[in-house]
Amino acid sequence: MDATTINKKEEEEEEEEEEEEEEKGYVHIYTGNGKGKTTAAFGLAVRALMAEKKVFIGQFVKSMKYHETKLESLMEGQLCIKQYGNGCFIYKNEPTADDKNMAIDGLADCERILSLSGSGSGGYDMVILDELTIALRYKLLEITDVVRVIRERNPKIEVVVTGRDAPEELIAIGDVVTEMKSIKHYYKEQGVLARDGIER
Repeated sequence: MDATTINKKEEEEEEEEEEEEEEKGYVHIYTGNGKGKTTAAFGLAVRALMAEKKVFIGQFVKSMKYHETKLESLMEGQLCIKQYGNGCFIYKNEPTADDKNMAIDGLADCERILSLSGSGSGGYDMVILDELTIALRYKLLEITDVVRVIRERNPKIEVVVTGRDAPEELIAIGDVVTEMKSIKHYYKEQGVLARDGIER
């Protein structure tokens, strides 16, 4: 085998490694007590959509049609948003059996979607699990089940998890972990309520 053949083989191997690296999906976790976790996730979704990728967004503990959910009708066939909750919070911090059942059904739904083989065969390139950590905080889901679902996914799928108080077990499997820290917020300082197009 001459030097030219060896160099060509090395180049081909490098190209294959680069392709595998590009196809690998990573786990992003946006947590913390600051504003912007869901906003950041939707921003990433828009970037993926503009790159002609398919995105699935599963929203836990939510059923309200915030303005960002209107994006689904504009990106039909490329974006799917499903909600697994009642309203936007757990009433009196006391979850009901219905709250728990919806979260469990939601995780099962997301597990199925995460097992699909990518957009080329009806699956998704990115899956966002919005407010998943809230479902964990209220013990609607078991952390062992959540970690298993993420670990056993199709490895090409990018995963984004949002919500405050992300447990250590979740942080441990994250490739990108960002903590949003609230320094000042006009709700606390000035009593400004959620506004259309900004918080909802």
